[in-house]
Amino acid sequence: MRRIDLLTQACDPKTLTVGQLMQDAVFTCTPRTDALTIGRLMTKQNFGGLPVVGDDGTLLGLVTEYDLLQAMIDGRDLRKVFASEIMTTAPLTAREEMLLDEVANLFQDRYVTRLPVVREKKLVGLVARRDLLHGYMKASEYWS
Repeated sequence: MRRIDLLTQACDPKTLTVGQLMQDAVFTCTPRTDALTIGRLMTKQNFGGLPVVGDDGTLLGLVTEYDLLQAMIDGRDLRKVFASEIMTTAPLTAREEMLLDEVANLFQDRYVTRLPVVREKKLVGLVARRDLLHGYMKASEYWS
């Protein structure tokens, strides 16, 4: 669920934070999840990436469509490839207190479409470009 959906009145979109914009119910996988399972989940749920977390919720990496496609191009059997082998380690992340403008610039400057949101290295959410647009529109409904 996007936290911005709980917003009950318009506000200045520039004051929105990642914590308000992010989705906090995030599908994840472990380093031992096979790539076929990841691909099935991503296509079924229409995700472009899946965070990889440890037992304690620490963000370890991110498996993206690009990572899966590269494994396919390389001729690898996705049933035998684990997340730990194809994930992007130490992915770019966002913090809950970042403002909309700050994270929007990060998306544009780094050519990314989604970012894991972390608090003390633990995954707490995911924010996508679409969430920024949604939040901006919701906050702007009556803002003038």
